[in-house]
Amino acid sequence: MPKRIVFLALLIPLLFSSCAPPSPADITPRVTVVPPDTAMPPVIEPIPVHVGRGGRGPWFEIYFTDPTNPAAAQESGGVEEAVIASLDAARLSVEAAFYSLSLREVANALLRARDRGVQVRVVMESDNRDRSVPQALIDGGIPILGDRREGLMHDKFIIIDRAEVWTGSMNFTVNGSYDDNNNLLHFRSVKVAENYLVEFEEMYTDDLFGTDSIAATPNPFLTVDGIKIETYFSPDDGVAARLVELVSGANESIYFLAYSFTSDDIAQAMRERHEAGLIVEGVMDKEQVSSNQGTEFDLFLQSGLDVRRDGNPGLMHHKVIIIDRRIVITGSYNFTGSAEDRNDENLVILFDPFIADWFFAEFDRVFTAAEKP
Repeated sequence: MPKRIVFLALLIPLLFSSCAPPSPADITPRVTVVPPDTAMPPVIEPIPVHVGRGGRGPWFEIYFTDPTNPAAAQESGGVEEAVIASLDAARLSVEAAFYSLSLREVANALLRARDRGVQVRVVMESDNRDRSVPQALIDGGIPILGDRREGLMHDKFIIIDRAEVWTGSMNFTVNGSYDDNNNLLHFRSVKVAENYLVEFEEMYTDDLFGTDSIAATPNPFLTVDGIKIETYFSPDDGVAARLVELVSGANESIYFLAYSFTSDDIAQAMRERHEAGLIVEGVMDKEQVSSNQGTEFDLFLQSGLDVRRDGNPGLMHHKVIIIDRRIVITGSYNFTGSAEDRNDENLVILFDPFIADWFFAEFDRVFTAAEKP
């Protein structure tokens, strides 16, 4: 065969193959080029939860209870399962501040940690210390210090190995996990944990609660993997003033979920933003609306805000404000004078649109199920 014919026989298949679409194995993923000063957004992946909802970011997890789930009646498989897994992985220390504790498996995890040689210490609201599950811890050799005062030790947080923190609106109770609307956050950050540990030591070691507390948070303003986080404790950190500042600085929208709302200053800031043309919507717990002296609910309605009573037979127990779908405020802190001036409370502020999206989805679920005015 002449050389020219051989050459053409080899060339023609190559030309056709160059025109054919590449196979998946030949495709090189396109890389997004990010400017040096721009942090990559976190990818929040869903976490399977039998009764509840969860998402995982680079250094945090977000959980929401789901009292509408028919399986909630079984009182197992809820968001506390993730807390139990963390406790079972503890190696050095566990410090916990419980307003109330009735989840027996959480208590059992604390006892297992103690049996492994982990140092376990607990502070608690004295009015709830004598109940059966806390007494089981005391009988098992875990010390629990009560606050022994009129104001509430209303915190709900756990510090693990001085490197992780669990916090949010959820009491570690059966009702909190299965009947009530709640959120639960898990932070893996040594500096965030240090903030909570200082607060814990103030209560457990120094025996300072409520108005005796001292403002001593070591890292109140942090940036972790590009996400700003602020940490506050009351009554010593002036939480209400910071919330008024953030609400007053809103440009587009304010959404809130409030178990109890009697703070005139925060409410007034919300009404002013509504009058300025912003979207301001909220849901409040119907029992608290009916029983609270000084509730802001009626004043919100009179001002034209779309504010609703919740539709959950249990408690709408969130304490959440979402600002401009970019800032999330949550914790144990109800928007009340008692939370500001008397109770031991904790609160975090997260500046991230992806986290805000998760909280807005929870707001939308609760808002849609609520009673229209």
